[in-house]
Formats: sequence, C-alpha cells, structure tokens
Amino acid sequence: MKVVIVCVSVSHGNTARIAETMAEVLEARVVSPEEVDPAELDTCDLVGFGSGIFNLDFHPRLRRFVEELPEKQRRKAFVFTTSGLPEPPFRRYSRRLAWLLGRKGFDVVGTFACRGFDTWAPFKLVGGIRKDRPRTADFEAARRFAEALGD
Repeated sequence: MKVVIVCVSVSHGNTARIAETMAEVLEARVVSPEEVDPAELDTCDLVGFGSGIFNLDFHPRLRRFVEELPEKQRRKAFVFTTSGLPEPPFRRYSRRLAWLLGRKGFDVVGTFACRGFDTWAPFKLVGGIRKDRPRTADFEAARRFAEALGD
C-alpha cells in the first residue's frame, strides 16, 4: 500500500511527532504541502492530511494545498490534528476539511485528534497549556488509529 502523509507542524513539533508515529505503522512518507506534487497523491492508496490547529482551523498552508487540488476520483484519506483544546462543537474544523477532501475526490475513512503543547496568544502568558502532551498514551492511540487504517 502506498501512503503519504501531508503534514504542517510549526510550533512545537507535536503534529510532526504524531505523523511520524502513524508513518511508522503505515510505512509512509511524511511531507509538507510544498514537498509533494499533487499528482503524486493520485498514485496513493491512502493520504493523510494533518496540522496543528491555529485560530480554530487547520494551518493555512495545509488548507490552501487542499483547496488548490483539482477535483478528480481518488482513493482513501484521513485527517489528523493536535491542539491545546478539544474541537469545539461550534467550529467543526475536522469535519470541514473532510468535506473539502470529499469534494476533491477522496474517501475520508477516519479522523484523529489529540492534545498537544500549546502556546497560542493567551496561553503564552502562563507558559502554555498541555505541556506534557502529546504523551505516551497519545502516541499509542495514534499507532492504533494507523493500524486500523492499514487493515
């Protein structure tokens, strides 16, 4: 199975570490949006899309990459995030990205989220939140999620 994980991880490396954990299980390559040719995604059996959450949304580089993909029939995809806070019910960013990927021809087969160290504006004043995240249990959950995708 050919798998690529498109990941943007800029603040503390939380998302990159989760992506690498999934990549080990799936024998995947982890790339930034700038490192992958969109045409390569057409040859993949599974593509992961993930970033940390910024202002209640995926990183702009990842969103822009997905928005610019041409609409065509593709295979499976999954979405993953790390953030200091859980996804709020009034701003379902994972669902929105999954919907957009569906419009681009992907069959989104799962989403994964975990907490991560966060120093976004108000949290910076107190040294950040979730300083111990992601932790061992988060990496194990990411591993189990990836194993289920590989089945």
